[in-house]
Amino acid sequence: MRYFTIQPPAELKPYVRFYWVLEHELKPDHSSYIYRSVADACTELVFHYRSSFNELNGKNEQSPSLSGIQFQTTQYRRFITTESFGIFGAYIYPFAVPYFFNIPSSQTSNLAFDFDTFLSRPGQELEEQIMVAGNNHKRAEILSAFLIARLRQSVLKDDRIAVAVRDVIHNKQHRTVARLADAYNLSARQFDRKFKESAGFSPKTYMRLVRLQDALTQYNADKTLTQIALECGYYDQSHFIHDVKEFTGYHPGFYFSGKAEGTEYRNA
Repeated sequence: MRYFTIQPPAELKPYVRFYWVLEHELKPDHSSYIYRSVADACTELVFHYRSSFNELNGKNEQSPSLSGIQFQTTQYRRFITTESFGIFGAYIYPFAVPYFFNIPSSQTSNLAFDFDTFLSRPGQELEEQIMVAGNNHKRAEILSAFLIARLRQSVLKDDRIAVAVRDVIHNKQHRTVARLADAYNLSARQFDRKFKESAGFSPKTYMRLVRLQDALTQYNADKTLTQIALECGYYDQSHFIHDVKEFTGYHPGFYFSGKAEGTEYRNA
């Protein structure tokens, strides 16, 4: 399995965290591969440029999963393929959704659409260009040009909450909502409303998602689960277990064991 990231151009860096690529050659003795996406505080644009996946529901029934956009979500999803695959994606901050797509993030949480449904003709054309591109760096160039064009058409100018969302993601102090609101000179109610418009969730829920992602980055660290929980801002191990189970579907002991679905790229 091969996983790597590509940095966006300077103009997009405040909005796009990175582009990513996941490729895998299915071995003859493996009839299928199951991928599990977990809850995430950011939004992803996903392009299946080699083969495709079907989504599995709770009864393991399958439905086609097309290239498209997965907005910030508190849910995990499962996908299956019987072929070798290649996926190109863009990992973007949720506050970039209004800038790129002219829709409040609060209206998109836990939603996913194919590009045709979400963007109509421009989405179809973008997907076609990505599919026929010669390599992933060319795909990054194509998507960057598309996003920059939309960004330059945006009339949104209030960056204060965008800064707050980045602060929550990248600042490891795990501040309280009240302290964050005070830092941006807003009442707790104002901050909660504005934050949800930009991030898609309340600050409290968003902080839980960010803590989860912080914990998952510790996947190959030589640390106990208790150490990971405390370092990532959980009050105690029970809160850590609760959030990991809710947002990934697994007990952390199993998720961090190296045997869970969707963790193979972390082992690569």
